[in-house]
Amino acid sequence: MRPEILYPLFAPVDTLPGLGKRLAPLYARLVGPAGAETVHVVDALWHLPAGLIDRRFAPTVAEAPDGMIATLTVTVDSHHSSPPGSRSPYRVRCRDDSGFLTLTYFHARGDYLHRLLPVGQTVVVSGRVEVYNGERQMPHPDHVVPLAERESVETVEPVYPLTQGIVLKIAVRCAQAALERTPVLPEWQDPEFLRRRGWPSWHDAISAAHRPTGEEDLSGLSQNRQRLAYDELLANQLALLLVRLNARKAAGRAISGVGALREKILARLPFGLTGAQRRSLEEIYADMAREERMLRLLQGDVGSGKTVVALLAMLNAVEMASQAALMAPTEILARQHMETLGPLCAEAGVQVALLTGRDKGKARQEILDRLAAGDIDIIVGTHALFQQDVVFHDLALAVIDEQHRFGVHQRLELAAKGRAADVLVMTATPIPRTLTLTLYGDMDVSRLDEKPPGRKPVDTRALPTSRLDDVIGAALRARDGEAKIYWVCPLVEESETSDLADAEQRHAALKQVFGDRVGLVHGRMKGPAKDAVMEAFSGDDLDVLVATTVIEVGVNVPSATVMVIEHAERFGLAQLHQLRGRIGRGDKPSTCLLLYANPLTETAKQRIQIMRETEDGFRIAEEDLRLRGGGEVLGTRQSGLPEFRVADIAVHGDLLAIARDDADLIVNRDPDLRTPRGEALRVLLYLFERDAAVRTLRSG
Repeated sequence: MRPEILYPLFAPVDTLPGLGKRLAPLYARLVGPAGAETVHVVDALWHLPAGLIDRRFAPTVAEAPDGMIATLTVTVDSHHSSPPGSRSPYRVRCRDDSGFLTLTYFHARGDYLHRLLPVGQTVVVSGRVEVYNGERQMPHPDHVVPLAERESVETVEPVYPLTQGIVLKIAVRCAQAALERTPVLPEWQDPEFLRRRGWPSWHDAISAAHRPTGEEDLSGLSQNRQRLAYDELLANQLALLLVRLNARKAAGRAISGVGALREKILARLPFGLTGAQRRSLEEIYADMAREERMLRLLQGDVGSGKTVVALLAMLNAVEMASQAALMAPTEILARQHMETLGPLCAEAGVQVALLTGRDKGKARQEILDRLAAGDIDIIVGTHALFQQDVVFHDLALAVIDEQHRFGVHQRLELAAKGRAADVLVMTATPIPRTLTLTLYGDMDVSRLDEKPPGRKPVDTRALPTSRLDDVIGAALRARDGEAKIYWVCPLVEESETSDLADAEQRHAALKQVFGDRVGLVHGRMKGPAKDAVMEAFSGDDLDVLVATTVIEVGVNVPSATVMVIEHAERFGLAQLHQLRGRIGRGDKPSTCLLLYANPLTETAKQRIQIMRETEDGFRIAEEDLRLRGGGEVLGTRQSGLPEFRVADIAVHGDLLAIARDDADLIVNRDPDLRTPRGEALRVLLYLFERDAAVRTLRSG
């Protein structure tokens, strides 16, 4: 149950004054997290100012500079309405001892302006001053108040990010109303830590963040914003550790095979294991041998040999007469894993089967019966493995590929099909260390940071789009040399607002050069249609594959040695790296051509430069974080990265490591959050809507 003290902050956002039926949905969309069903008052608190207007500058009329915002005290002289049908503005002439100022209003109502600005009255006006034909004027002043209210105008006003239909005045009013409802909460941070950092209380920090007095207050490095970011990061890390603690509480079992099957496979491999593979396997075997359940992430760059590591881990379970499952996010990937594992397992006498959504009727039932009877040692599959009628004889290890395509609950669902099954998660998406903590903080991490021997580096070059004809010529020559070619475009079809190369148009153009041996895949195609084209490209039917970024993850076509990426400047670094990883998988030299449109931004130049300098996915991930900030590195929504409301990993990365240590200490000393600080930390978890973590506590 949410603590009562937070009720005012979790009232619906439309209870804020002055929103009404028309504005409430617009404001909710502006401040709420993406896809939220209910937007609360607290969401208005997390919507922080991005700029400010300083209205403290109060010169005389004659001294007010052109183009500056100024607050002026003037006496109203006369009103001059525009003639009917005229486009000229309504003018109100004002003065002070130094000169005249004209207030101009378009589409104004005279009766309203006479009430607002009575002739002879001294008023305070604030807005942008313009000098026109030597005369000073102020079009549509932002504020007009009686002299007695001058102090209320001569302030620094916060400027909020806005959306169509929500003007600044409404955003300011909603934020202030949300602040008025904000209770003083119990302190969840260690007092000594706060003193060392010089940070205020949470209530003071959130209030000050919405009332900046200078540009420095808008920075993520200001004391107030650091305090708020740290609170959010601590909530994130504490929630992950509590969930992990709960998962570990479920009894595990020790799995330690004799090694006979693994020896057979290792003897069959055409290459020895890399140091990183051996190190990762030692960590995995040690985890599996413990009584607690394994929850480990295997991070490996494209082509670093994750599948072999997964196979050896699964064989460790099979050697104990148990079963293992390998789940992939797409049918193409599942089939590819099957093609890799099948022949190796056949050599060792291990039974492997594939189960996808395509399997129906008798064939499917036969697989299910063999699985339940224990006749299948390793099952490879897609989401189909989650279905209720999929029953294992004895599942001991669940391996999940490309974890960020699945939610945490799906990972647990598959593991729940076994008796205390161990879980190994794999990802080929290199993730900066700081983001690994926020995304996989509930897991131990192994990294494959070496390429297997024999992998040739990819020759990466950058060319302007004006040289497109040369690139097509080079692609033709490569095709004649029996190379296969990926051609990646950023859009699916022509859009009126964009000049980007679109995949359908490029497909049509390349068909005129290469004939019918050009295929097309994009995100709007249905799964089976996409699979059919990919199979034709991996086989002998197609030479060129025009694609959007759907080919980013996992597809293995060793004969593809050329990758052309149009408008490379529009892609993120991590994405470019993933795309390039589709080639260079065989023993032939490979080339990646990055086509860019001038003029390039500074960031785009740096991205292309980094791509040319290195193939190290982990370095690329760190650079991507530096250039783009945390939310975008993987595309937050696709990746399952937590969407932070205040914290920015690119700015607050150092605080994340401190939050992790703090959360570790809390969980070790007070795992049920029973102490006074623990009770306050429960409020913190609810404040940042990490309710699931609180529910894992015995009393929650």
